[in-house]
Amino acid sequence: MHLLAATPGSIDDGKEPVDLGQTPADVVVISAADTELAALSAARGDMPAPPSLRLASMMHLMHPMSVDLHLDACATKSRLVIARILGGGGYWKYGLEQYAARLHEAGVPFVALPGDDKPDPELRSLSTVAEEDYDALWAYLVEGGPQNAVHFLDYTQAMLGSGEKPAAASPLLRAGVYWPGAGLADLAVAQAEWTDGAPVVPIVFYRALVQGAGLNPINRLVKSLLRAGLNPLPIFVASLKDPVSKATLDGLFGAAPPSVILNCTSFAVGSPHAGDSATDNPLAAPSANAAPVFQVVLAASSRAAWNEGLTGLSARDIAMNVALPEVDGRILSRAVSFKGEAYFDEATECPIATYQADGNRIAWVTELAANWARLRTTPEGERRVALVLANYPNKDGRLANGVGLDTPAATVHALQLLGEAGHRVTDPPADSAALMAQIMAGPTNWLTD
Repeated sequence: MHLLAATPGSIDDGKEPVDLGQTPADVVVISAADTELAALSAARGDMPAPPSLRLASMMHLMHPMSVDLHLDACATKSRLVIARILGGGGYWKYGLEQYAARLHEAGVPFVALPGDDKPDPELRSLSTVAEEDYDALWAYLVEGGPQNAVHFLDYTQAMLGSGEKPAAASPLLRAGVYWPGAGLADLAVAQAEWTDGAPVVPIVFYRALVQGAGLNPINRLVKSLLRAGLNPLPIFVASLKDPVSKATLDGLFGAAPPSVILNCTSFAVGSPHAGDSATDNPLAAPSANAAPVFQVVLAASSRAAWNEGLTGLSARDIAMNVALPEVDGRILSRAVSFKGEAYFDEATECPIATYQADGNRIAWVTELAANWARLRTTPEGERRVALVLANYPNKDGRLANGVGLDTPAATVHALQLLGEAGHRVTDPPADSAALMAQIMAGPTNWLTD
């Protein structure tokens, strides 16, 4: 059978086996999160006497043969194996079963940790370390951050009989202000770098980027916005549905009303289904100052996959960062970073993948934010607004086509609302028929010759 080389940042669909080519070590850590692997790699480099360590992406251990190869060559000959399993045992069924059975047979301690902060009795039952050790290791990874990553590795050494157990995990805020060079900060730290009176542009992103090593695109966005004369406010959140994160956003928006919001989180807060209970959307709360929200994509795929693919973003990115965010009324900007190999860590025998910003795309989003910030201060009567209606398939019978929608009536209504808001609307059509007659009086896409 053909074996693939492990590609950093990629997701193995399980169709082909991957040989990680790793040798045994004191500690083996398997994780689905590239940011977590990067954080542990960096932590090991900061330690004076670290354990021998192997880091492996679970995305490369989806094929049964990949699992068997890694167990044979590395895991069963190591001293401690820790797997952080996002989504529970069902997501990694063969791998979990084999690592639990084979490591138990080999007498190698195994720790199966949830990929989040929610207990998973199945994973705990398959682990073969003391409850105290299980909870301590899990807490270090749940909280994340550089110090907790070092203490995580210190703790593994203590479990293996070398050194004392370190302090318990240090809590990392659920949400807060981050600033490049300062790390966890507050509003005052950001304001010290701002231009007086310039528009405020929050950048909302996941706490996981602070926990791991994924802040490159956020740092680049901050610097680009500053150069453009805007006031960036980078804010990390656990989730837009998390109560603490929502309260943090509300407080920061109230203290520094945004002009435009750049959102790097995925999914949606609301629901498109009639009858579903309404969910508070912190990006549309009164404190958000009615700021337009632009979806900024941190693509999970590599730049090479972007260049070679016919669809640009992967199906997963399209769902998480394009389709679902539209439910909340977010406006798509573009992908500003891609996953790629930052370096190959010889010490851990692992290619470390991180988000790598694209300068041209960062600049484009910055210009977009600047234009919209300027538009907000432009009097309504001086704004130029275009309503673009479909004409596809290219027949006049398909003008203003919208499946299940009365687009002409909606257009007339939108023009009325614009006029009432102070926009200059010259000779608006009285009804749908008048609108369609006006459109068909000019050129259309129906080429009858």
